[in-house]
Amino acid sequence: MSYTTSRDLTLDRAIYSYADVDRLVGLRAGTASRWLEGYERQGRFYDPVLRPEPTGSDVVTWGEMVEARLLAEFRDLTVPVQRMRPAIVKLRAEFGRYPLAHARPLLDVEGRELVQVVQQEVGLARDLQLVVVRDGQFVLTDAAQRFSSAVDYVEYAGNVAGLIRPEQRTPDVVMDPLRTFGQPAVRNVRTEALAEDYRAGTSRDDLADLYDLTLEQVDEAIRFELIASAQRAA
Repeated sequence: MSYTTSRDLTLDRAIYSYADVDRLVGLRAGTASRWLEGYERQGRFYDPVLRPEPTGSDVVTWGEMVEARLLAEFRDLTVPVQRMRPAIVKLRAEFGRYPLAHARPLLDVEGRELVQVVQQEVGLARDLQLVVVRDGQFVLTDAAQRFSSAVDYVEYAGNVAGLIRPEQRTPDVVMDPLRTFGQPAVRNVRTEALAEDYRAGTSRDDLADLYDLTLEQVDEAIRFELIASAQRAA
């Protein structure tokens, strides 16, 4: 059964660069470009994981950002993420252009069953799987569960990812494609701007008053930027 819905313009919103994706989902520089445009190594070209084919575009859509966020959960494995491509190709035929940005493959029972069938058909390594069978139930793997917990799905747009919480330790910080150009923000105030003002000497109390935020929200924004900076330096 195909769950493909009408195209959702929010998923198609092109608002990021490759560097944005690397930075916001904690990837090594250049990883997003390889996942989305493919790459050549020792004379062999490897097709993109998240696009049907290279596009030559240097911008990334919200749907692609969401899917990269899911793949980032597998970034520390010794198994190359590139090997997920055959499964994603098949899932794209069932769920639409951005299969990993839809709720049904992860949250719907029939969707999970279909994902499991696809994984078996392509021989996907267990370390890269999204769904497994436990006690006769189709359940998410730890990586897929972490991703699902970080995403809010919106029904009006076809039950697709509407926002992402990029860091579980700062739940008030969200990425929303319809606000602040999809950059991490607290109540529509970019965390980067808050952190810059704080480093420039503006007090937490003044920031809260200036942007109509609580002190807790200001602290989360600053903490998020500190965490993101530490990850980039690692």
